[in-house]
Amino acid sequence: MSEERPSSIEREPSCEDVVEPALLPVIEARRRIAARLVPLAERETLALADAAARVLAEDVNAPFDVPARANSAMDGYAIDRVSIPATGEATLTLVGTAWAGRPFAGRLAAGQAVRIFTGGVMPDGADTVVIQEHVAADEASVRIDADVTPGRNVRAAGEDVAAGQRVFTAGHRLGAAELGVLASLGIGRVTVLRRVRVACFTTGDELRSLATDTDGAPPPDGCLYDSNRYTLAALLAGLGVETIDLGIVPDEPAATRQALREGARRADLVVTSGGISAGDADFVTRAFHEVGDVAFWKIAMRPGRPLAFGFIGKDDDAAPGAAFFGLPGNPVAVMVTFLQFVQPAIRRLSGRPDREPLVLPARSLSTLRKSPGRVEYQRGVMRVEEGELVVASTGKQGAGRLSSMSAANCLIVIDTDVDGVAPGDRVGVQPFEGLMPG
Repeated sequence: MSEERPSSIEREPSCEDVVEPALLPVIEARRRIAARLVPLAERETLALADAAARVLAEDVNAPFDVPARANSAMDGYAIDRVSIPATGEATLTLVGTAWAGRPFAGRLAAGQAVRIFTGGVMPDGADTVVIQEHVAADEASVRIDADVTPGRNVRAAGEDVAAGQRVFTAGHRLGAAELGVLASLGIGRVTVLRRVRVACFTTGDELRSLATDTDGAPPPDGCLYDSNRYTLAALLAGLGVETIDLGIVPDEPAATRQALREGARRADLVVTSGGISAGDADFVTRAFHEVGDVAFWKIAMRPGRPLAFGFIGKDDDAAPGAAFFGLPGNPVAVMVTFLQFVQPAIRRLSGRPDREPLVLPARSLSTLRKSPGRVEYQRGVMRVEEGELVVASTGKQGAGRLSSMSAANCLIVIDTDVDGVAPGDRVGVQPFEGLMPG
């Protein structure tokens, strides 16, 4: 038997390594990204109807009380609490009606009542509303009893918002509730930060664009339809950014450099997919090193180990550079890295407060294969079972299995030092609802 000789091949770090010291931990990558990005400063003033999903550029204070005057929370009868009998019943004289939008003009005296409807302004001299189901009434009078609670069923002036109160601070995103509050305050225009501009392109000579008449026809031999651009476009659309689609860039150094520079000239952030590893055809990596400032390149995570972040200088040397994310080409890795890094970066650029992704504890129903050394994001289906959050794997977890993302409703987050998961073990889950933009 011949003696086994040691290999003369000098192996370089790769995504198959269990532990690679040069890999940057996910939490540290997030910290460095946040530290390097500066929120946009440009502002614009919009009509409230056009401000949905925009981010406030300045604080908003209430110009008056909401509600402006005390009003009834129920249909019933407005009275003065002194008219409530200590025992038994009391008959009060009905002196008028307060409709929503049409207040009672006079002043209420003890022993009197005003018919009032929900939202109607409380008459002067009234401080209590007795609901119509708890009285006996005719056209001229109303009988109440001693069970009436003083001050009941009245909304106080300024109960919702007080005059001068800071309603929203700069950096707050305007959703449905916020627009309603601003409308109730008579604020018809707001000053917001401009939208973040994001340029994106995919790379690869094997990629083909879809045509409107493709209709399920297979791509040419050895080629693939470009799914990542559609994935990225949908993710970006949910974040309310202005997207600049630079298309598919061929595997050619000059074309890649030109696309990076064009993206930096037109956008605040450039996002690419593919060509970011260490292969001979990975031109994005080399072009980025030539035209940009590389902050980091490799992350201790799976999928998504090859991920570049940094800045690309604009053509005008006096202008600041555009931030850059080079995402992997595998479809699942594109989605995972976008959600973990690009989405928080866009949030920060848009002026919104930083926040960690929501991770909930759950019990695994599946055996999950994993080696220690990197945090791993697997696709799962979570549900509540007998009051407990549980999660099951969607099946095989290859980074090219985009259908596994469609079948999932969460990411299963398995910590760096974990060596596999058995049924019954605790894991973290990131729900797509709340994680996915939209």
